[in-house]
Amino acid sequence: MSNDQPQFSIIGDVSVDLVLGTLSRWPEIGTEQLLPRSELRAGGSAANSALAARHLGLSPRLIGAIGDDDLAQWLLLQLAGIDVELQRCASDTTMSVGLLHADGERTFFTSCGHLQHLTPAFVLAHLPQAAAGSIALFTAPFLLPNLRAQFCELLVEASARGYQVALDTGWPPEGWTSQVLEEVEGWLAHCDHLLLNELETMSIAGNQQLQPAVQQVARLLKPGAHLIVKLGAAGALGQVNGHSTRYTGIAAADIFDTVGAGDSFNTGYLAASLNHANLHDALAAGCRTAAAILPRFPRKSIAAGELSHCLQSYP
Repeated sequence: MSNDQPQFSIIGDVSVDLVLGTLSRWPEIGTEQLLPRSELRAGGSAANSALAARHLGLSPRLIGAIGDDDLAQWLLLQLAGIDVELQRCASDTTMSVGLLHADGERTFFTSCGHLQHLTPAFVLAHLPQAAAGSIALFTAPFLLPNLRAQFCELLVEASARGYQVALDTGWPPEGWTSQVLEEVEGWLAHCDHLLLNELETMSIAGNQQLQPAVQQVARLLKPGAHLIVKLGAAGALGQVNGHSTRYTGIAAADIFDTVGAGDSFNTGYLAASLNHANLHDALAAGCRTAAAILPRFPRKSIAAGELSHCLQSYP
């Protein structure tokens, strides 16, 4: 990549996902149940975002961590074609088992593994000075305790190095306590793109009505920052400087696996933003990207660049 080209860097959680389904009812303890569909793949929000970028034909930089076991070596193979900078940690690789239920809901079991060992020093050592227009997407800070402890400083430094800072907070395991809300408000002041889902938006605002919650969260951002709220199948809305735009979602048929839906949207939206798309077109690109990826199972069947059409502008 030329040094004068905008860069797309992704910093966050990289792990292994085992997706299984469909589960019609919870089995009795001590029994065994066969499930007809499964996929072992790279997972975690950061890896999901990087893989979505590869599907779109981009060459992102992925900064994260892996363990020191055989799964770590396998994980590296799944990330071929992506510029990876992964801190090797003296730990088992984090793994999630995702059970997909017949009603569309999901249940996850996740090991602690290596995620707790990723350090701010490693991230900053592999985050170069950026060309104008570059974006750094930070994911899952609540799962990365060493990064979380210095997260404001990381965001400030990324901005100082020339990046637009994008953040997907994810859900705090301890819930949205008053301490967590105060912590997150400190992060939001440094964001250029804040990417949340509907429930996260209302939780941060402390308001169960979406529209007033959007206004409350938007006031926590700096002038010119984009608040993006993902609405699932209903699409997405964006707000910047008091002006709102909504894009109605594209119906995607026969979706078995919704894991990574928000990460796919994030990548499509940010990729379009890298190309100077306006807010409506960037929301559309995010929705198209998610709608193109979710029906595909297994996901590893998607070729690099196969979904580049998702970034085209449509009237």
